[in-house]
Formats: sequence, C-alpha cells, structure tokens
Amino acid sequence: MIKLRKFAYKFWLPIILCVGFIFIQSQSELALPDYMSQIVTNGIQAGGFDTSAADVLSQKTYDHLLLFVSEEDKKIIESNYTFVRYEDLDENIKETFPKLKDAYLLNENLTVNKEQLEEVMIKPMLMVSSIDSLDPTSKEYQEKFKDIPAGMDVYQVFSMMPQKEKEQMTNQIESQMETMGSSTMIIAAGQGVKMEYESLGADVENIQTNYIIAAGLKMLAIALLGSLAAIGSAFLSSKVGSGVARDLRKAVFEKVESFSNSEFNTFSTASLITRTTNDITQVQMLMIMLLRIVMFAPMMGIGALYKALTHSTSMTWIIFMILVVITVLLAVMIKVVMPKFKIIQSLIDRLNLTMRENLSGVLVIRAFGNEKHSEERFDQANDDLTKVNLFVNRAMATLMPIMMFIMNFATVLVVWVGSKQLDLGNIAIGEMMAFIQYAMHIIMSFLFIAMIFIMIPRASVAAGRVYEVLSTDLQIKDSDQPLEFDENKKGFIEFKDVTFQYPGAHDAVLSHIDFVAEPGKTTAFIGSTGSGKSTLIHLIPRFYDVTEGQVIISGVDVRDVKQHDLRERIGLVPQKGVLFSGTIRSNLQYGAHEATDEELNEVIQIAQAKEFVDDKPKGLDEEISQGGTNVSGGQKQRLAIARALAKKPEILIFDDSFSALDFKTDAVLRKELSRLTQKTKNTVLIVGQRIASIMDADQIIVLDKGRIVGKGTHEELMKECVVYQEIAYSQLSKEELANG
Repeated sequence: MIKLRKFAYKFWLPIILCVGFIFIQSQSELALPDYMSQIVTNGIQAGGFDTSAADVLSQKTYDHLLLFVSEEDKKIIESNYTFVRYEDLDENIKETFPKLKDAYLLNENLTVNKEQLEEVMIKPMLMVSSIDSLDPTSKEYQEKFKDIPAGMDVYQVFSMMPQKEKEQMTNQIESQMETMGSSTMIIAAGQGVKMEYESLGADVENIQTNYIIAAGLKMLAIALLGSLAAIGSAFLSSKVGSGVARDLRKAVFEKVESFSNSEFNTFSTASLITRTTNDITQVQMLMIMLLRIVMFAPMMGIGALYKALTHSTSMTWIIFMILVVITVLLAVMIKVVMPKFKIIQSLIDRLNLTMRENLSGVLVIRAFGNEKHSEERFDQANDDLTKVNLFVNRAMATLMPIMMFIMNFATVLVVWVGSKQLDLGNIAIGEMMAFIQYAMHIIMSFLFIAMIFIMIPRASVAAGRVYEVLSTDLQIKDSDQPLEFDENKKGFIEFKDVTFQYPGAHDAVLSHIDFVAEPGKTTAFIGSTGSGKSTLIHLIPRFYDVTEGQVIISGVDVRDVKQHDLRERIGLVPQKGVLFSGTIRSNLQYGAHEATDEELNEVIQIAQAKEFVDDKPKGLDEEISQGGTNVSGGQKQRLAIARALAKKPEILIFDDSFSALDFKTDAVLRKELSRLTQKTKNTVLIVGQRIASIMDADQIIVLDKGRIVGKGTHEELMKECVVYQEIAYSQLSKEELANG
C-alpha cells in the first residue's frame, strides 16, 4: 500500500480537511458523556446548582460561612465577595431574590480561579447548610446541641469559642465530612447553595429546569456539529478513495497499453482484468477506511482513555483488563484469517479465467458437447472461492458477538464496581454513566482498529498486484534522443541480419534475416506453420525488438524513433480480424478520424465490403457489437482491411489476412490492392498461406524454420526453391501455376 502512496499526494488538501473533520467528530463525541454526566449529577442530583460558590449570599449566611474557615481562606472569600446595600442592588437581582436585603455578590473578576474558590467554599457551605437544615425544635437538634445556653444559637456559641478550640472542632467536623467522599461533598455543597437561594425567595425549580435545558441544548449543538463533521469526513474520504482508484485504473490501463507482447505473456488477460477492477476496489475501500477509521479510532480511543482516567482512576483497571482480552482475541483472529486473504485474490483470478474461457469458447464447447465439463470446471473454481470466503466471513462474523459480549460484560463490571464507589461517595451517578460510555468508546476504537488490521492484508495483496503491473519494466521503450525518419527513403523497409529469440526461449525463431522491401512494390512471405512469418511481421511495428541485427524503416532503425511515429506510418491487418463496439463508420475511422464518407466508400470498394455494407439498413451507421459478433468472419476481415486502407499508411501489412476470404473475393481484392499500390506507392507486406494470394507479388520470401530459404518472384522460386515448390504443388496443379 505504501508503494502506491504517490497516488494520494495530489489529494493532500482533502486529506487534511478530512483529518480536521474527524478530529472535530471525535471531540464532539467525547464531549457528550461529560454533558450527560453534568445533567445527571448537577442538573438532577444537585438541583441545577453545580458550584459551591454562590453568586449571591445574604449577609447572615456570609457571616456564618466565615466562622468555619481558616484565616487564609477567609481572606480569599473576602477578596472575592463585595457587600452591596439593598438600594444599590440591580433590579434583576431583586426580582430573582425577592426576600433578599443587603447582600454579598460574587465579583466578576476573581482574585483566584473559580475552582480554587469553590474548593475553599465547599466545607463551610456544607456546615452551614447542614446546621440550617435542622429544625431547632426537633429531637435531633436538641441531642446535638444540648449544651448550648438558652437564648443562643450554634453560630453565636461558635463565634465566642477560643481560636484553638474553634480550629479543633472545625477539623473534627471536616474529617467527618471527608468520609462522605469528594463527589458527594460537591453535590451536597450545591444543595447548600440551592437552600440559600430558596431562602432568598428564588425559583429554584426554574433554575434547575433552565440548567438542564441549557446543558441539553449544548449537547444537541455538539451532536449536530459532530454529525456535520462525520458527513464532511465521509464525503472527503470517499472523494479521496474514488480519486485514488480512478488514477490507479488510469495508470494501470495506460501501462498495459504500453506493454509489448513480452509483458502480455507475463500477465494473463483474466489477471489484468482482476487487477484493474477488484484489486483497485480493495485499495479504494482501504483508502476510505484509513481516513475514516484509522484516523478516528486513535483519536477516540486515546481521548476516551484520558477522559476515563480523569473521571475515575479507581475503575481504569477494568478498561485495561478488557483491552488485554480484546488484543489477544484480535491477535488470534488475524493469525487465522490473514493467510486466507492472500488466497482469495488468486482464486478470483482463476474464476475470471474460467469464466472468460467459457464465454469466448462457447461455440467450441457446444460443438464438442462439453457443456457438462465446463459447468463442472466453473463450479470447481466457484466452490473453491466460496469456501475460502465463507471461512473468512464466518470467522469475522464471530468477532462481533464476542465483542458485544465483552462490551456488555464491561458495562456490568463497571456498574458493579461503580456502585461501591458510589456508596463511598468517590463518584457520582453521572460520572459512572460517563465512564461506561468512555469504556464503550475505547472498546469500539480497538474493534475499528482490528477491522483495519484484518482488511490491510487483503488490500496489501491487492495493492501489491497493482504495483506489480505499474512497476513492470518495459522491454520496448522509446529512445531518449529519438531520430526523425529520412523522407528521401520513405517507405523503404530493410532487415539487416536480423535474429530474434523469444524471452526465455532456448532457440531463435528467426535467424539472419536479410531483405529489402521497396515502396510501390509488394513483398510476400510464405512458409510452413511455425516458420516465423508472423513473428517477422511483428518486428516492424516493434511489437518485439530484434535480438540481433537491425530493422530499418525509412532509413532509420525502428529502435531510434518514437513508437507512435513509427506506427503512424503503418497500417496493420492482423491474422484475426478485430472490430470494436460502435458502428461501421467508427471502426473504419479508427485510424483515420477525419476520413470522409467518400474516402470510406472508396476503401470499402477496394476491400470488397461495399456489397454487404450497402445491404445494411443504416449503411455506415450500422451498429457493430462487441468483438464484431454480428458480422461473419469474412465480413469482419474485409472491414479490418478497409480500416487499414482508410489510414493511408506508407506501409501496409497483411498478416495472413486473406485466409478468411473465398478465392474469387481474394483475387478481386488483390487486383484492386495492386492498383492502389501503384497509385499511392505504398510498401505492401503480405503474409500468406495460399500460393494464389501471393504469387503476383513483386518479391516472395520463403521461410523455413526461421531462415530465408528462397527469395524472388513466383517464376524464379518455382525454378530454384524446393520448399516453395512443395508448398505450391500441395495447393495448385501445374496448369494453375503456369497460368498464374
């Protein structure tokens, strides 16, 4: 996958934006449990009061609070509260607290941070609220404060105590309060502020409702922001994944187009199709998952772990225990599943190959009555792929219920351990609920990462197969300093001591080939099957490069010119006529995009295709199906010949192109072609199996086992070349040969 990283570089901006959106999404999801905890703890349990530092205090309560603090804390409180006469109070405060008289208001600019002030205010607020909540006439009050003199209250007695006794009593009360637990103390202090506001006539229920609504609206806003970020990251990751896949397909296609026959022998057609489609799709999916999950999961997991640690360190061992279990589970899963992914891609290649062979050879299969064998062959390839896929999918399917069990077990364990912490007052209910959610986030993050680790092997195999195509060294390349053709030698073809050996072969296919083909003349090649005729022809357009010697076109070695410039001068009609889906016109204009209907009709006439083209209802606009399956073999071959003629090339190559034609059509076509050659001075090369197709050529070259054993006209070869004589007499009678 790393080898293909350059295809992602151009998408650097969407990738950065996507990471930004993912960060926003993760932070919003991590913020929601905190707000939920605040609603439960502060909004419901504490009645909407989340602080021990009240904004407004009556003079009496303020004085009582100062009784229970040290001199240092007293200075902090006094520096952050200001006494205000009733007549100087703001009207909003008077309306909110109708029973308020003179008051102490919390300063807008604090001398210490808010958390420090709250810490100072917690214990005195708890003490004052505890005392004020007792009914002086109750039995509990009488038992607790039985030693208080008549006519005095607790605060008066406490203020009259010596400083030392006061500190001892305060420390004793504080030590008792600490057994409540920090979380319970914070909630109780909030309740103390609520009691103070209630005593001042404030609508505490409205305050609670407003607090919950405000927190809920914040949660909705954060959830909306997270949703928008998720949509943005999904859009950008899909854009990047699709863009990378598009560029990869284009690169693979362009690379395959530049392949010579040697490279095509390395990769099968079925394998190239799989690499261009299924393999690149795997890379695309991994690219999307890398952006969506690989970035998201660590942000979420690390953030959730940090939040969980800050909420309750006493329960973090649960998370670490669960993570160890998940890690072991995933390690086993990856060990079992990973090797299977490497097998799947090769099985897809095999299935594609079998399907392609069955479709392309359907007529042969039917002719030999082997439908049953073909079905069994396809079923075998299909079953092998199905079995491996089933194994992988079943293994993956077991992962989810196991993970759900672990998640539910973790929830139960958190509740069980958390209930004890609740009882000790170390955490609040809201904090426990938030901890559960953070634990789920951590587990899900690990699950996401596990899914990626399981996907990576398969995508890595696919990426490796794609890279294998892209990194293939081309055996046929353009020269670094290409030369121009010599127009004074236009159309001249010269083979100088050419020897050719297929890559990996032990013996040469062609040995020491020497001949010259001149413009305006026809050079024909004949020989037994396997003598190297088609191979020789393929050296001219550089489908292969010579092993030794030189192929010279228009005065320049073909290896010293651009392949495009070379092939622009050549019109090739292959052994097997190939047509593309479209119309007759689009096929004929394949090499001559600007050809007019008049020019097309002319080449159709020469190729002896005019009769059947005119019979078509739409003429030149008649549809041609894929591969030309809606025309006969002879018609396909004649259209292929017309396509080459329409290009008006300097060099015309017919690679056994007349074998699909009947003798009459063959003779008329050759006659028309001869006239065209005399007119346009094309260099014509014909590979033939039939003597009748080549006997009128200006030069006939006879090949046998890759060597030239005869060269000359028909008459000369009939006198001097034994191999040519054997071929001739095997096809025609002496009278036919004598009459031409």
